[in-house]
Amino acid sequence: MNFFSFASFFDYTVNGLIIGNIYALLAVGLALIFGVSHLINFAHGSVYTVGAYIGWASITWLRTPLPITILLVVLGAGALGMLIERVGLRPLQGAARIAPLLATIGISFVLDILVQLVFSPDPRALPTQLPDWRLTIGSGTIGALDLLIAGIGLATAAVLFSFLRFTKLGWAVRATAQDRDAAQQMGVDVNRVNQAVFAIASALGGLSGLLVGMYYNNISPAMSFQATLKGVVATVVGGVGNVPGAIVGSLLLGLIESYGVALLGTPYRNLFAFSLLLVILVWRPNGLFGRKRALPPEPLTGTFIAPSKPWQVPRRVLLALFVAAAALPLFDPSPYVLQTLTNSWLYAALALSLTLVAGTIGQISLGHAGLLAIGAYASSLLVLDLHLPVGTGIVLAGLLTSVIGTALIFPAFRLRGHYVSIATLGIGEIVALTILNWESLTRGPIGVSGIPPLSLFGHDASSNNAFYWASFGAMVLLALLQWRLLRSHLGRTFRAVREDEVAARAYGVSPDRYKAMAFGFGGFAAGVSGAFTAHLYSYINHETFTSQISILALTMVILGGLGNISGALLGAVALVSLPELFRVTAEYRMLIYGVALLLLIRFRPQGLLGTV
Repeated sequence: MNFFSFASFFDYTVNGLIIGNIYALLAVGLALIFGVSHLINFAHGSVYTVGAYIGWASITWLRTPLPITILLVVLGAGALGMLIERVGLRPLQGAARIAPLLATIGISFVLDILVQLVFSPDPRALPTQLPDWRLTIGSGTIGALDLLIAGIGLATAAVLFSFLRFTKLGWAVRATAQDRDAAQQMGVDVNRVNQAVFAIASALGGLSGLLVGMYYNNISPAMSFQATLKGVVATVVGGVGNVPGAIVGSLLLGLIESYGVALLGTPYRNLFAFSLLLVILVWRPNGLFGRKRALPPEPLTGTFIAPSKPWQVPRRVLLALFVAAAALPLFDPSPYVLQTLTNSWLYAALALSLTLVAGTIGQISLGHAGLLAIGAYASSLLVLDLHLPVGTGIVLAGLLTSVIGTALIFPAFRLRGHYVSIATLGIGEIVALTILNWESLTRGPIGVSGIPPLSLFGHDASSNNAFYWASFGAMVLLALLQWRLLRSHLGRTFRAVREDEVAARAYGVSPDRYKAMAFGFGGFAAGVSGAFTAHLYSYINHETFTSQISILALTMVILGGLGNISGALLGAVALVSLPELFRVTAEYRMLIYGVALLLLIRFRPQGLLGTV
């Protein structure tokens, strides 16, 4: 080996296989759930985190031996999975296919915040309870924990194979996965099957969280999101719904990450994972072990549009609200109120971008925070390095975000259903990781500091009042442009692609072209929002625009009504301003977002103002 010795190669291989075994516990659970429910469970990483904390509490509080700790984790996580299926997802049977997917996102928010409230956000050490010895094999070594993880992985695969192959409940699971309606007609209790699968999948996920915590001697509430992403990547690589494929995909992912770390360093670990995800989605979207000629998944948004007439806000009301918002600084409100509403206008611009992409063209995007990051960095670097005026930098940042964002997502335009959400999520993570590692351009982990304050037409606009008016004016202009767009022939074509892409194609419409147009306009709005944010904060780094912002934006547009411009503005103001104005709720903000998302999907899927 030219890059590292045989001994280190052996160690990296062992490390990759061990990590792959842990990923396999996550991915197998996701594959089982998708097989019977056709659902990507975005709450799986939260169950993984809960399992890790059950293990920590058992070891540190109850002083249980390792076998009892594992048993408690399996039982606790399994019970949580049954509760998620029964309370959070079963009431959505018969709802649009996007509803349970969004519900799992809301459940994830709730679980993550509950873990933080109970255990605090601080990381904790999770002892291994195993002897600290290593077995020398040739020039490499294997530890007791390595052997334990490998043994659990092999034993789990054997037990799962026996369960699916030789038990009546396993046969029912396989029958439901193959044809749910036919299985139900043959007397299979599909609700019981769903609950059993969620219990098994969650038990495996919780056990995975315990093993990861022991392996790295560290757990934290923030670990759930990355766990979900890694499980989804492994599942997609192997073939969504394919259990053996999930195992192979997990091992492949673990090895690629381990070798990538050996060659380029730890910061590139996740970049390899998400790059592999996009390659698989573009080259072989059904996975390495999926059927080549499998039917394409149904779109997620065409049937989500509720059969209710949108509520049209009277123009007089809109005009009155506009005048009140524009005149607010004249009444000398507190700087805190102005700052809060300024954030609302910037989030509203992001919501406008997403409601066009998700609501009007029908592409559910979970990576819109990446567009914010591109706009923020573009404007900051144009102004700092090229010494352009701030106003010019903001406009150019919007244009660059439009071009770069559309180019990044373009290969995924041929995807449908859950694959679109997964692809956009991966692209958002790739943007953040590229910003982290491209130090010569983005300053890497130290971020960009000293970003000049806002100035327009040579006049300083950094005061609270000026920045408020500038962000409000930009949001109103974007809203008017989008309103004009949706009333045009182009807007009607967008909705035709959303409702039935096959029928639109039959009429000579090129869906990819119109998806690119929607992402282009949406990218411009998101880029402008990100640029304003950078000049407001004066400092940004790769963690400024997290994936939680993408989920928050999606909650905003669902709250207001997918495709509804007024609804997007209402959702942004409601979800940004209200928690800020009532500071006592600040600690529970993400919990409020998660509960709001769950209630909306359950009782008002068309949003407050209705979908368009």
